[in-house]
Order: sequence, then C-alpha cells, then structure tokens
Amino acid sequence: MEADISTQAVGLASSADFSLMNLFIRADIIVKSVIIMLIACSIYSWAVIIEKFRLFKKINETSQEFETKFWNSKSAETFYNNLPANIEDPMALVFKDAMQSLLKRKSKSDLNNRITTLLETGIEKQMTKISKGFTFLATVGSTAPFIGLFGTVWGIMNSFQSIAISRNTSLAIVAPGIAEALFATALGLLAAIPAVVAYNKFNNDSIKYSQKLENFSKRFLTII
Repeated sequence: MEADISTQAVGLASSADFSLMNLFIRADIIVKSVIIMLIACSIYSWAVIIEKFRLFKKINETSQEFETKFWNSKSAETFYNNLPANIEDPMALVFKDAMQSLLKRKSKSDLNNRITTLLETGIEKQMTKISKGFTFLATVGSTAPFIGLFGTVWGIMNSFQSIAISRNTSLAIVAPGIAEALFATALGLLAAIPAVVAYNKFNNDSIKYSQKLENFSKRFLTII
C-alpha cells in the first residue's frame, strides 16, 4: 500500500511541468507580482548598465582627446573660440562654462576665487549627470533579494496550506509550490548581483573621472 502511494507521488512529481513559464502561471497573484517586479527591475538595471558602460567608454576617450588638444593649443581663449557648439564632453563643458564667465566678467578683481567656484560648480553639475541611475542600481542590489525572499515565504506558506487542505505530504503536493517560491528568490538574486557589481564598478569609475576633472581644473587655474 505504502509502496503504491510512493510510486504514485513520484510519478506525479516527474510528470509535473517545472518550466519557468509554467511556474509563473501556477503562482498566485502575490508571487506573480513579485516576479513581474523583479523582471522589470532586472531589465531596467541592464539598460542602465549598458548605457553607463558606453558613457564611461565615450567620455574617457573624448576627455583624453580634449585635454591633449587643449594643452597643445596656443591660448585658452583661441581654443575656446574654436570649440564646436554641440560639444558633449563633460571636461569640455566645464572648461566652456568657465571661459564664458571669464570672458564676460569685466572686473578682474578676485578672479581666481571666482573661476575656482565656477570650475567646482561645473564639475559637480557634470558628475551629477554622469551618476544618474547609480541610486537605482544600488536600490535594486540591496532590495531585490528581500523582495524575492518575500515571494518565497509567501509561496511556501501557500504550499503548507495546500498540504493541510489535502492532508497529503507527498512530493507531488509539496514540490510545485516550493519550486514557485524558490523561483522568486532566484529572480531576486538574478536582479541584485549584476546591479551590485555594476554599481561598484561605475561608482569607482565616476570617482576616477571626477579626479581627472579636478586635476584639469587645477592645471587650468595655473594659466589664468
């Protein structure tokens, strides 16, 4: 008798469809909401990661090119006048804003402090634009595992309720609910791990680029 029950349970468990799509379809509205939220966070995280990867690659190249041309130019004013109107490089924009204020300023008193303030403000403005999206990556990295864990706890609670209602503890009854629950945890980790790695990398890249802007500003001040 017991052998027949065990054989039946194993047969049901082996015939159950544990594909990702079927796990999602079988889940209740709470677990489905958690899964959809985590998938959306993961997709947007990867969009931010790709965008920031391209951004840092681009600005490192353009800033290096700008700095080389600047120090090879005859004068800062001549170089400023030859800058393209649609330039997008952060270092070039910091220089451009500072030169605009410098050329418009008639009084030369307290010039050094004024330009220093303009350069610091320009650097802060550009770094704010560059670091846009970092907060989202940090938030996903820190909260996604807990959101997935919530879905797991909820799914396991439903599994226990199914066991209590059916009064059957066979693998065929327990396995589907636990699989659905663990699916939420897996998605939480899948969303969190790339976000944490990317945030740490991009945060380090932004610190290095900010230092590059500050070094350029200090050298620029020496020729004013």
